[in-house]
Amino acid sequence: MYRSLESGDTARVINPADPVEYRLGTVTDVRYSTPHTTHARRYTLRFPTGDERTYPAETVRRATRDDDRAALEAALTTATEAVRDACRIAHDYDADLSTGTASLLRRLVDLASLRLGLTLDPANPTRPQLSRHQDGGDR
Repeated sequence: MYRSLESGDTARVINPADPVEYRLGTVTDVRYSTPHTTHARRYTLRFPTGDERTYPAETVRRATRDDDRAALEAALTTATEAVRDACRIAHDYDADLSTGTASLLRRLVDLASLRLGLTLDPANPTRPQLSRHQDGGDR
């Protein structure tokens, strides 16, 4: 079911083009197709940086802080997998590089644990499940 975003809702740009657009924005203005419809044509978002930008409705999706957490968990899991693989390669390549890569992996795992309460096993990280909102579900 289609439901327009309203002023005050939080949203994210579907395909961000710059660092500002990766941030969660707040809807400050909604422009409709006609005065007597609820189908939005454009949304104006205010980002935490203070920037306000206007986007066509089809390029914006509803998002919340919970979506941010799930996206962070997925990104940290992906990073853990990549650094783990680099660690395995570095082990045979160069002892100093291996030590540095292992240290980076340990710091990544500690950061995820301390700041998010996320338990990452570098040998076998478990991918978090995507919520309905992350795949563009409730737009």
